[in-house]
Amino acid sequence: MSALSPEAPVALDGIADHQRLQTCRIASVLGNRLGSSALDYAVAHHLLEGAEHAARARDADRLAWYRRTAVRDLTHLSAGPHIVLSPCPADLLRSEISETAYYLIGPDTNPAPPEALGLVRAAIASATEHGFGTLLTQHAPVVCLLNRRRLDETLHSWALTRLPSTVFTDYTAHPEVLARDLIHEAAHNWLNDALAAYNVSLPADVTFFSPWRGTPRPVYGFLHACWAFSLTVMYVRKARRSATGAVVPFLDAHLRQQAVQFAATAECLDQALAYVPANEIRERIGRAVGKVVGPP
Repeated sequence: MSALSPEAPVALDGIADHQRLQTCRIASVLGNRLGSSALDYAVAHHLLEGAEHAARARDADRLAWYRRTAVRDLTHLSAGPHIVLSPCPADLLRSEISETAYYLIGPDTNPAPPEALGLVRAAIASATEHGFGTLLTQHAPVVCLLNRRRLDETLHSWALTRLPSTVFTDYTAHPEVLARDLIHEAAHNWLNDALAAYNVSLPADVTFFSPWRGTPRPVYGFLHACWAFSLTVMYVRKARRSATGAVVPFLDAHLRQQAVQFAATAECLDQALAYVPANEIRERIGRAVGKVVGPP
């Protein structure tokens, strides 16, 4: 496997062990018997968070559900190695410590509609065709589709450290756009796991100007953006070659925009990377960015 292969991001010793250890710890807390897959890792965090909510609400039945449920009990929500969710906006939660909305799998979670499942399958197929299938399997096994948008509308997507390997995203009718955003958020999840697996702590008081936000950001946020957007550029460059219809100018616009953004990071990327003590992580981010700032 080439070091510059799209699959290289997930070929990092330590991440799988980190995921298994965290899953095992959560299973012990819940008194549950969870497996060791990436999907188990994602679901474990939903179960732990849900159990905490149920305990605080003194809802014994709901707490019991979170303590006994395992991935094998959620096959009605799955599309292959992924769980696909499509909750109502009213079902999204907000934490006291964060305004970022999220959704938890629960006993009343309904399967996503067939069209949503079909779109996710098509997006994953496109990502897999262009070398990002393992990234999505390992770092985006739970997909939560939010609002359907047109191509000319703003799309929002995010991931949360409290629910690693879950992706929340708006979507369009085009699988290439969904694949791009799944790859972007999976990249964030990968980097969080990588930093945790290698015990990397980044200084909060060191900032670099982020062209994506138009403001200085801590080294953590700056590197996250460089990493995640570099993977979307790798994907879009390939997906653009076989795309047709209205999505083509959309993908082209993404590439033009990212070229400008990455050009603005050229002078400070090496400085930011110097704060990452783990060679394995530092080299992957540097190589990924180097690949997208060069010719397609």
